[in-house]
Amino acid sequence: MASQAATKEKRESRAVVRLIEAGSAVECTTCEALLKFRARQRDQQVICNVYEDGVWQRVEHYHPECYDVAGLPHGATGD
Repeated sequence: MASQAATKEKRESRAVVRLIEAGSAVECTTCEALLKFRARQRDQQVICNVYEDGVWQRVEHYHPECYDVAGLPHGATGD
């Protein structure tokens, strides 16, 4: 049986749109305003897992409109 070297998938940054959950306290990467949970509004945020050279570095949070203004820095959200 010949052994094969495991192939690692090179990870890339990605972005998704999610509801802001209760207890969330993060700042928007673009405008630095707090992304706030409001029960009656059901606001959304863009959450990005940021990879550099295939290695995870950080998570960034954006208001959806701020992510658009920033030029979709981590790709389309697929929403």
